[in-house]
Amino acid sequence: MTVFPFQRLQADIAKLIERTPPGQRLLNEPELSKQLGVSRATLREAMRSFETQGIIRRRQGSGTYVVGKVPAMDAGLEVLESIDRMARRMKLTISVSDLNIEQLEADKEIAKHLGVKDGARLTRIRRVIRVDRRPAAYLIDTLPEAILAPEELPANFSGSVLDFLLARGDELGVSRAVVSATNAPADVAKPLEIQRDDVLLTFTAQLTDVRGKVVDYSMSYFIPGYFHFHINRRVGSS
Repeated sequence: MTVFPFQRLQADIAKLIERTPPGQRLLNEPELSKQLGVSRATLREAMRSFETQGIIRRRQGSGTYVVGKVPAMDAGLEVLESIDRMARRMKLTISVSDLNIEQLEADKEIAKHLGVKDGARLTRIRRVIRVDRRPAAYLIDTLPEAILAPEELPANFSGSVLDFLLARGDELGVSRAVVSATNAPADVAKPLEIQRDDVLLTFTAQLTDVRGKVVDYSMSYFIPGYFHFHINRRVGSS
C-alpha cells in the first residue's frame, strides 16, 4: 500500500507526540520543520488535525504542548443539557474560570436576537469551562436584565445559566441553535489558551420560555476533542 508523503509526515508527528509526556512542549516550528524536513507551512497543516482532536495545543507566545488523551463529553443534540450536567453524568471534574458578569445596553444586533428594544438593559455572563483544569469551552450568555440581574447569580455559580434558570423554576420552552465551525477571535482565543484563528466548534442559540419569548441569547465555543455531539434522526417517509 502506497503511503503518501503527507500521511508519512503525520505518522512521524504522531510518533513524536507519543514520545512526549503530556504537558511537555514540542520543539518550536523552525526546529521541528528542519528535523522533519518540511516547510513550516506544511508542518502547520499536518499538525492541524492533532489540534482539532485536542491532542496538542498551541499557546500564544509559548509554543505547542502535548495534551495527551482528553476525557470527551458525549451528548445528543436532541435534548438541551448543560455542560455541568453532562460532566456529572460522566463523572468528570469541571470548573469555571475567567468569570465576567457585566451590565450593558442592547445594540441593534443583540436587540434583534433577544426581541427587545434598542438600549434595553442586559446582563452578559462570560466564562471558561475547564475539564480536569484544562480549558475546554468558552460560553457567553446574554439575557434581558428583567430575566436575570447580575446580583441574582450566587457566589458559587456553576457556570450554567440553563441550570440556574431551571432551578429557579423558570418555565423554559425550546432552544434553537445554529452549529458551525469558526476561527477563534482574539477575545476568545486568549482565555482558552489557544492561538487566534484556531478552529472551534460554535453553537449560537436562542433559548425561549414556554410562551415563545427569547430569554437567553448565547454563543458557545468548544475546543474540538473535548466534546462528541451526535444526532439521532428518524428516517423520513417518501
